[in-house]
Order: sequence, then structure tokens, then C-alpha cells
Amino acid sequence: QVDEARRGFSFRHDGPLDMRMDPESGPSAAEWLMQATEKDIGEVIRNYGEERFAKQIARAVVTARSQRPLQRTRQLAEIVAKAVPTREPRQDPATRTFQAIRIFINQELEELEMTLPQCVACLKPGGRLVIISFHSLEDRMVKRFMVRLAKPEVPKRLPLRESEMPRGTLRVVGKPVRPDDAEIEANPRARSAIMRTAERLAA
Repeated sequence: QVDEARRGFSFRHDGPLDMRMDPESGPSAAEWLMQATEKDIGEVIRNYGEERFAKQIARAVVTARSQRPLQRTRQLAEIVAKAVPTREPRQDPATRTFQAIRIFINQELEELEMTLPQCVACLKPGGRLVIISFHSLEDRMVKRFMVRLAKPEVPKRLPLRESEMPRGTLRVVGKPVRPDDAEIEANPRARSAIMRTAERLAA
């Protein structure tokens, strides 16, 4: 559905500026962009897209919407392209902005935070949790979650023998896996993917 122009996720295909995974849930990207303050737009683009030109983009969006309603993905992509002074190689200047707004509109990080414990609860001892993240914020959340369940925190000054230390729920398996050049060439979207694995331990 990400490539469907009518869903409004893609800056490569012109379509309604929607971006909702569930079209019946919450405001669309267009509705939010027309109502949000310049400050809020900038914070979303910076925090969820890690875009260094977030302020410039937010200012350009507010200026553009005062002239005509923002309704199409191509409109937003063109606004961003004009606002970004320098471009990263092999990446459209609108990539981070579209990603940030999509994550915000769909509350993707909040959904991930709720889903991770549910996944662990479904695992039997020896079962494995494998997560592929496509964004550094998602990967950071997954990493912290796995580490926290693998090494439960205890007060530093609490006098415990090693045998008395609380047992973890998960065991982190191996190192994070990233795509090689061949996979990226076959599937450019895999460029930012990171896969992490953890195994459920016996109680």
C-alpha cells in the first residue's frame, strides 16, 4: 500500500496527501499540515525524520498553505525540494519529511512500543523474536527493549550475589544484520534495514 498513489504515502507518485494506514482513523496528513503550527510541523519533521532542515521545511509548508490548500503528495514533495538547500546522494529530499509525517500520523512508534511486549508474551522458551526496522528511531526502541529484557536493571548498591541476580526474559542472539550491496541493489528500500534477534528464555 506504500506505493499506491491514492494512499498518499509516496512522493514518487502523485496522489491525495493522506498517509493514514487506516483511512477511517484520525486526521489525514493534509488536514494536519493545514492546521498545525510551524513549530509543531518542524518538531515532527526533526524528531521523527531526523531532518536537519526541519525549520526551513516547516516555514515553507506554512507559506505554501497560505497561498493554496495542501492536498497532493506532489505539492508537498515540491515544497520540500525547494526548501532543502543541499541534497543527500541517492535520496530524494522529501524522503525524511514524508517518513516523519507518516510515522506521526499513524503513531507508529507508540504502536511499536505496545506491540513488542505482546510479541514476547506469545513466545515459548526457545522461541525467537526477529524484528526488522527501517528507521533509526524504531531500531533504537527495539534495541533498548531487547537489552532491557536480557539484562534486568537492579539498584547499583544492592548487595546481591551473581546467583541472586534476576534472570532475563530474553537472550540477544548475534549481532544486528544489515543488507549487503547485492540486496540493496535488488531492493533499494532495504538500504536502511536493520534486523535484530532475541530468544525467549525459560522462566
